[in-house]
Amino acid sequence: MSRTTARFALDPAFTVGEVNPRLFGSFVEHLGRCVYTGIFEPGHPSADESGLRNDVLELVRELGVTALRYPGGNFVSGYKWEDSVGPADERPRRLDLAWHSTETNRFGLSEYIAFLKKVGPQAEPMMAVNLGTRGVAEALELQEYANHFGGTALSDLRVAHGDKDPFGIRLWCLGNEMDGPWQTGHKTAEEYGRIAAETARAMRQIDPGVELVACGSSSQAMPTFAEWEATVLKETYDLVDYISLHAYYEPVDGDIDSFLASAVDMESFIENVVATCDHVGAKLKSKKKINLSFDEWNVWYLSRWEEQATTFTQDDWPEAPRLLEDNYSVTDAVVFGSLLIALLRHADRVTVACLAQLVNVIAPIMTEPGGAAWRQTTFFPFAQASKYGRGQVLDVRVDSPTYETKKYGEADLLHATAVRAEDGSVTVFAVNRSRTEPLPLEVALGGLEVTRVVEHSALSDADPDARNTLAEPERVVPHQVDGTTLADGRLTATLEPLSWNVIRLA
Repeated sequence: MSRTTARFALDPAFTVGEVNPRLFGSFVEHLGRCVYTGIFEPGHPSADESGLRNDVLELVRELGVTALRYPGGNFVSGYKWEDSVGPADERPRRLDLAWHSTETNRFGLSEYIAFLKKVGPQAEPMMAVNLGTRGVAEALELQEYANHFGGTALSDLRVAHGDKDPFGIRLWCLGNEMDGPWQTGHKTAEEYGRIAAETARAMRQIDPGVELVACGSSSQAMPTFAEWEATVLKETYDLVDYISLHAYYEPVDGDIDSFLASAVDMESFIENVVATCDHVGAKLKSKKKINLSFDEWNVWYLSRWEEQATTFTQDDWPEAPRLLEDNYSVTDAVVFGSLLIALLRHADRVTVACLAQLVNVIAPIMTEPGGAAWRQTTFFPFAQASKYGRGQVLDVRVDSPTYETKKYGEADLLHATAVRAEDGSVTVFAVNRSRTEPLPLEVALGGLEVTRVVEHSALSDADPDARNTLAEPERVVPHQVDGTTLADGRLTATLEPLSWNVIRLA
C-alpha cells in the first residue's frame, strides 16, 4: 500500500450539476420500531400532544432530511391506505406480511403529514402507492383523498377527518421493488410496466404535474437487472420522471477492504442505469431525460436479518418488534460517507435519494422506548453533507494511490467530491479507505475565490469498531483536524486512516 499523495484539481468551469435538495431524503416504513417508539410514542416524556417524540424531531431537524418516503418499502405492497385515516381508535389491526408483524395503524397518513410539518418546510412528502396487492383504482382514491381541495366524497372525507387543507403530495412512487420475488404481488417486468403505465396515466388525469417514480431493480445483482429497467421504461418512459435504485452494503466473510470500496459498485450501478435509460430514450427518439431516484441506500447487515427471519413462528405476529436495529461502527460510517460522495458525484442524474431508514431500523437515529434518543456514527456524515453539500458539484477526477480488493479489483484509496455554494465557498468531502495509513492530499484550486480553510472535520477513531450506544451515546463524534492549509491556490491536508473528512473553504 503506497503512501504517495492523492491529488485532484477543482475549477468552477467544470461542474457535474446542481444538487437537488431531495438528494438528502430519508425513509419511514412501518417496519420494526421506525414508527412506533421511534418517531411516534404517546406517553413518552418528550411526546407532544400528537404523540410525536420531540427529542427525535430535534435530531431529525439536525440531520437535515428533506424528502421523506412513506409508508414503504415492502410494507406498501400490502398497504390499504384507508386503514390509516380517520379516528385512530377505530382503525383496523392488520397482518403485515412483509415483516411478519401486526400493524395497528395508530400512526397513519394524517400523522405522517403532521410529522413532516413539524420537521420543517424542507421536509417534503414522498408517497408510495400499493401496486402489489392493489392497482389503479386504489392509487386514484388515495390521490383524491390526499390532494383534492374538496367537494368530492374522498376529499370531503379528509376534511371530516380533521384535515381541511390538501396534503399537496407531489412526489409518488409507483410501488416498491416489484422485481423482487420476496415482494407481495411480485410481477414480471412486463406485468409491472403495464400497471405502472396505467397508474401513471390515470394519476396525471387528476394532476398532470405529479412527479412519478417507476420501480427499477432492487440491486445491480438482480438477475433481471438492466433488462427490467429497459422493459419497464419501454412502457412508462413518457409517463414517469424517475426510475428507482436500491442498494445496501455489508462486509462479506470479513472482507473489510472490499466493503470500504462499496461505492465502486454504487457508482457503476448509477452509471449503468443512466446508460439503460438513455438507450431507451434514444430508441424512442425522445429528448426527455429520465432521472434517478436512489430511494433506498445504506449500510445494512442483511445477513443478520436473514438469520433472524428464520426464527419467527407462524403464530408470532408482534407489534413493533426490534428488527434491523444495526449498531453502526466507525468503519460503517466511513463506508456510509463514501456512498454519500457517490450520490453527489452523480447529482446531474440522481435528483432524489432516500437514506433507509430514519429511526431505529438501519438508521442514523436510535431510541429507547420511554428513554433516550441518540445519534449513530452514520448520523454525522449525513448531517454534514446535507448542511454543506448544497450548490454546484464540481468535477473531481482523483489521482490516488490504490489498493487491491477481492470484490472490485484495484480501488482508489481516496474517494472525494466537492460542492461550491452560491456564496462561492467550497466544501470538499473525502474518504481515506486505508485502514492503517494516513493519506496526504493536495487539491489545486483554479478560478475559485477561496482564501482560507474554515475547518477540517474528520470522523475516525483508533478503534475502527467504535460505536455509539445507549450507554455511550457520544463515544464517536467528529473532531477537528489541525495542519490543513490553503496557500497559493493549493489545499494541503492529511486524511487520517479510515476517515470521513469535511474540509470547508471560504
